Amino acid sequence: MTAAMVAAMRFPRRLIAPLILIGLIAAIWGFGLTGHLSWSALARDQAALKTWVAAHALLAPGLFVVLYILSVTLSLPQAALLTMTGGLLFGTVAGGALAVIGATIGAVCLFLIARSTFADPLARRGGTALGKLREELRRDGFAYLLAIRLIPVVPFWLVNLAAALCGMRLRHFATATLVGIMPATFIMASIGAGLSLVLATGEQPDLSILVSLPVLGPLLALAGLSILPVIWRKWRVRHA
Repeated sequence: MTAAMVAAMRFPRRLIAPLILIGLIAAIWGFGLTGHLSWSALARDQAALKTWVAAHALLAPGLFVVLYILSVTLSLPQAALLTMTGGLLFGTVAGGALAVIGATIGAVCLFLIARSTFADPLARRGGTALGKLREELRRDGFAYLLAIRLIPVVPFWLVNLAAALCGMRLRHFATATLVGIMPATFIMASIGAGLSLVLATGEQPDLSILVSLPVLGPLLALAGLSILPVIWRKWRVRHA
């Protein structure tokens, strides 16, 4: 048996998935493929894309979901662009729904890769503080993550990784992600549904509306309501 074969046998299998992921990310950035997902490219190709989507009523939604899954799994920064593209091509309701499905599946993929690779080693070395945090997230992780997902100012990929590394339960992660991203996603899809004229003039949509008080205020209120049961339970325990 050669030294290379011995080294290959000793190579941790849990590192294969993240190494492939890192390689794909490096290739995408290295070959400039992210340039094909830009406002200028969308403005240039929107007519052709609409024609193709109309001619492939079943294939087009499936391909959009796959592209969204890959984008989220690879943590590419084009989530807002893809969501609005979905609204532009499929309408507010269908485009928003497809974006929610793709984002949730992509987030779960990244969550599983990170958890299988780093969660157990981190748990063994994290000490008491991390152990308490993991226990807290196992009990109330759904409420915490739902509150974070409702606020569209926290980096999506960062939350995916943090939840995996801190030991959140998969079902809590998936459910809170699915529910929590719906409001902001459908808002962006509705903006995308009216993008044609904006792109035709060579302009970009104003995304500051997502952090404006009329939009962010209700989302903050929903986030507060989502963790209110946790706060109430902690208060009762403390004053019991």
